[in-house]
Amino acid sequence: MTKKEIVKQISDEIGLTQLKTKEIVQKTFNAIVETLIRERRIELRNFGVFEVKKRKAARRGTPRPASRCSSRRNSW
Repeated sequence: MTKKEIVKQISDEIGLTQLKTKEIVQKTFNAIVETLIRERRIELRNFGVFEVKKRKAARRGTPRPASRCSSRRNSW
């Protein structure tokens, strides 16, 4: 489901314009992201717990079997 679909569904259910609903949905997502950046964890009751975790760089194969490359770690 895309953000646009979420906005349309909420807008239809509560009777707000899609523009106003989009603003509310975006502010909600922004608050979640800002909390993750600041506190590295957010718990949304009856939905889930989200945490920022550091991982080692992964070893990835390339189309050429003899060569390998590393992906970068998440910089959050």
